[in-house]
Amino acid sequence: PNLFISKSKRANGTEQDMSYLVYAIIYGCIIAVGLPLNIISLWILLRHHGRKSPSVVFMANLVVSDLLLILSLSMRVYFYAMERWHLGGMWCVWFTMLFRNNIRTSSIFITFISVDRLLAVVYPLRSRLVRTSVNAVKGSVLIWAIVVLVNVPESVVFLRNFDNQTCFANTNQTSRRNGEILELTIGYFQLVLLLTMLTVNIISTVMVSCTLQRHLSESAKVNNKLNVMLIFAMNLMMFAVFFLPVSLVVFFDHLRPELSCLASVNCCLDPVLYYFSFDGFWKIWDKSRKYTKKPPFLYASSSSTH
Repeated sequence: PNLFISKSKRANGTEQDMSYLVYAIIYGCIIAVGLPLNIISLWILLRHHGRKSPSVVFMANLVVSDLLLILSLSMRVYFYAMERWHLGGMWCVWFTMLFRNNIRTSSIFITFISVDRLLAVVYPLRSRLVRTSVNAVKGSVLIWAIVVLVNVPESVVFLRNFDNQTCFANTNQTSRRNGEILELTIGYFQLVLLLTMLTVNIISTVMVSCTLQRHLSESAKVNNKLNVMLIFAMNLMMFAVFFLPVSLVVFFDHLRPELSCLASVNCCLDPVLYYFSFDGFWKIWDKSRKYTKKPPFLYASSSSTH
């Protein structure tokens, strides 16, 4: 019997070593792709647009959120490569909260961008007083403050359950029961938040599409409708593939490492969202390539911000 137990332990250890290596490689690839894309995105936003429109402010906050996520991913590479956490509980809390905050803030700022597009296209005159960069900054600061405030009780429970060896793969179920009520409460809150944000994105996209159908020429209708549907499909994919699954981890704790790894990929796709959502990117691309044919875009949205 002892021989079988010994072999079983060795097999489990080998399997864990292999999975840790895979996670380290995947997170390393995400950093290699996401870091330069987000740095370039932030440079384009700040260098060429400053704070000229609410969408720019929200996109800049989204980039910052992704860069903070990438910072936390570097520590995940360290953990899975070393197979043990050596930096103490407080550092583990910091990097874990950076990851959780990315999921929350990304879903909110993507929704803010969709709502801003809705106001610009459907209510261009009535929304002028609301759609200002100052209000966008105030809203962004409020979101960050609320998210950080939620981190306080989360951090207390996390430190209480920390075992000094594992960080991002903590599976100590006995200790997790100490904070089960709080974990479930925050988990339900995050799930409801994401479903609400997804609903708002769907409604915004439908209203923008209908408005463009009524006001654009036939040729422009086709191009702009395709663009709207593309942006909507990307937003839907971000929520369905990356945000919602990881929000269910509180109910399926055994899938935490896999779902967290999947959710991290969102930082590589956000720059693609900027690329199709903001006509300034097309203008800069045209200048750098010295060619004048500009792909179709939601011109109503851009004209209201200049």
